[in-house]
Amino acid sequence: MMTRIIGVGNYIPSEMITNLFFDKHIFLNEEGALLKENNASITEKLKKITGIEERRYAHSTQVTSDLGLIAAQAAIENAGIDPETLDYIIFAHNFGDVRFGTIQSDTVPSLAARVKHLLGIKNNFCVAYDVLFGCPGWIEGVIQANAFIKAGIAKRCLVIGAETLSRVVDIHDRDSMIYADGAGAAVLEVNTDDESGIKSHLSASFTFNEKDYLYFGKSYNNEKCPDTRYIKMDGRKIYEYALVNVPEAMKKCLDNSGYSINELDKIIIHQANEKMDEAIVSRFYQLYNVPVPENIMPMVIHKLGNSSVATIPSLLAMILKGELEQHELKKNDVVLFASVGAGMNINAFVYQF
Repeated sequence: MMTRIIGVGNYIPSEMITNLFFDKHIFLNEEGALLKENNASITEKLKKITGIEERRYAHSTQVTSDLGLIAAQAAIENAGIDPETLDYIIFAHNFGDVRFGTIQSDTVPSLAARVKHLLGIKNNFCVAYDVLFGCPGWIEGVIQANAFIKAGIAKRCLVIGAETLSRVVDIHDRDSMIYADGAGAAVLEVNTDDESGIKSHLSASFTFNEKDYLYFGKSYNNEKCPDTRYIKMDGRKIYEYALVNVPEAMKKCLDNSGYSINELDKIIIHQANEKMDEAIVSRFYQLYNVPVPENIMPMVIHKLGNSSVATIPSLLAMILKGELEQHELKKNDVVLFASVGAGMNINAFVYQF
């Protein structure tokens, strides 16, 4: 018995934010002093390191659950199922619904419950709950859905990943340019027909020394925003941590699947930083002493930025819908999914289509 994906969907917000958007921002350092570089140099450095040229922001009338609903509807339609047959709705996010122009996070009721309500599902035994697991949240939701299905607790689950990071960034912190909004979703069900499905998975939480590499902290403009807290990160420590630990986790997950490195067709990895992702994949292949294959890792961070839990399901939907040149997924293709983020958490799963 396997767990397979039968439908995918995503939502890419319509508001395109180019790097020019930040031209008039006042960027400060942690001590509140003005950065010496001009904004053009700052954004050019951002592009060189992360690859980000554009990102998408949700419309001012939308919140995270709205984005998740659209992706969920697309996944349900793609799967061709009756939503009343869903046993679980698992919604991965990190900051809840934060309305435009406010600073308060709204998580009661859960975002999953809101989506279930908006889908019009009357089945009381369709369980809806949220997952907070940093950027790896959607993969963790998939792993949980797989566990329910393998245990016979569920036959069909909807896993959503959505975020509006544009609502929780410090406009005086240059790291704010990395973040974006978006949503992705997938419907998973029990498969007894063939060998397609999840072959292995792995999760880890590094909290002894790494807990605060990503955190909520004060604004760099302490005069104007003394009591407001925003998403903050120690980019250097995250980079070093990811390069050491993510390739090892990916290798362990692949080895547990029974597939060899030469059987791997794609790596769908969290889109956080192009240079970091390239380095992670390079080190992963070095562990097997083989070169990195061409076109093994699809990237959309250039145009979509880092939308946290939404990056992987959204990217998967784009590939399966034929929206990315040079990238496709065929029957029997083997894909390694991997993510890293706040916690610090790492997870992965190997999937055969």
